[in-house]
Amino acid sequence: MSAQRPGAAAGRRRVVLTGFGVISSIGIGAEEFTASLRAGRSGVSPISVFDVEGFAHVNGCEVKGFEPGRWISRTPVEELGRASRFAVAAARMAVEDAGLDPADLAGRRGLVSVGTTDGESYELDRLVAAELADGPERMDPQIVRRVSAARLSTAIAQELELTDVEAPTIATACSAGNYAIGYGFDAVSSGEVEYALCGGADAMCRKTFTGFYRLGTIAPECCQPFDVDRKGILTGEGAGVLVLESLDSALERGATIYAEVLGYGLNCDAYHQVAPNGDSVAQAMALALDNAGVKPEEVDLISAHGTGTKANDITEAGAIRKVFGAATPRTISLKSMLGHTMGAASALGAIACGLAITHGFIPPTINHHRTDPECEIDCVPNHAVDADLRVVQNNGLAFGGNNAIVILGKYTAGDRAGAAA
Repeated sequence: MSAQRPGAAAGRRRVVLTGFGVISSIGIGAEEFTASLRAGRSGVSPISVFDVEGFAHVNGCEVKGFEPGRWISRTPVEELGRASRFAVAAARMAVEDAGLDPADLAGRRGLVSVGTTDGESYELDRLVAAELADGPERMDPQIVRRVSAARLSTAIAQELELTDVEAPTIATACSAGNYAIGYGFDAVSSGEVEYALCGGADAMCRKTFTGFYRLGTIAPECCQPFDVDRKGILTGEGAGVLVLESLDSALERGATIYAEVLGYGLNCDAYHQVAPNGDSVAQAMALALDNAGVKPEEVDLISAHGTGTKANDITEAGAIRKVFGAATPRTISLKSMLGHTMGAASALGAIACGLAITHGFIPPTINHHRTDPECEIDCVPNHAVDADLRVVQNNGLAFGGNNAIVILGKYTAGDRAGAAA
């Protein structure tokens, strides 16, 4: 890692990750999520959260065994939509994992930033079904009140009784989790806030499944990123919330530090509604590396967007080669296990990167048989490998050319240089 990073040189606070909240199809909570990542567990199952009659392909990556009442105590659960339940529970989990008492956070200036693709479209699906069946007068008022996407962030503030926070929901689709983390990084590093709860959340819904199905991008059985025989995505769901705070704050209270946020890069090319632009993706990566003060050869691992579609995987792999040259870092896709969790995808990716750094391993890309020659990467097929990871890059790419890249680094105890502004 470079001795001087632009943020440190400018006198900005160093920002670290001290708590993770995870709701996913392969595990709930950081501990179970870690074990599943190591094992290369698949979250695939037949879709049950909405009616799939008439579709030729019916697999997805649903969250199973989630008990919202275990994590949501102040807010009546029936007032929250499915995605908001995921977000609020993950936030409570992250705060507990960080060893923080919500009462201590209540009066402190903070940020709650949650990214999403669909908001509460699962609830909207239900309203549309009721309207079609019985007319608008039969819509359930309680479901109507759950539809607002703003609830993904505001409900976290309400549940944790945080009274001095900004609580935006960022709707930049499948890169929204990284956007939210970047927003939190800026707010904490500048001293604007003392802490940030950032991430992403989405619930599976018929609307999005149908959209991808009509695009011809739903895989029949499993997701196979970078494989020559890949056939598309599987829709998934869940939430990932990360606690960001200054290094000084974390050291002062003796917190566990998963990783340091070194920097991020954003751009939006508006090249095409659904097709990625390789030059723009490469530019976003270069921006992130520059912002982090990291050289390409210092990156040990890339957690790719890696959807398993023909276009994304070739375009993303090409962009990686453009930035990193022939010696590309190992490049994995968590979507092989999690499916595409939409707005939660890059947030769960960032958490996986932090856990990989902490526990010294690289999660695998499962369901892999033979790498597409047009991708030309080491995707760590099927089995996790041990690795001492110092710098990890987390990619998030979205429709409309919304690209967001986050760079995380290993924090070594005693490395306090440049911690304070």
